[in-house]
Amino acid sequence: MSVEENFAKNSEFNLSMVPSKFASFMRTCVIWQFIRFVAINLKMIIVVRKSH
Repeated sequence: MSVEENFAKNSEFNLSMVPSKFASFMRTCVIWQFIRFVAINLKMIIVVRKSH
């Protein structure tokens, strides 16, 4: 049984979302991950400073 046949057979039960090409790119892009890392760390610094 080929992959396509297996997918067609089970497609009515497969409810998981498949990421788009753009989403897959953003998840694997090192530059974007670094930008997100910096943004999250800045948010954490702001929260910690408010609590002290």
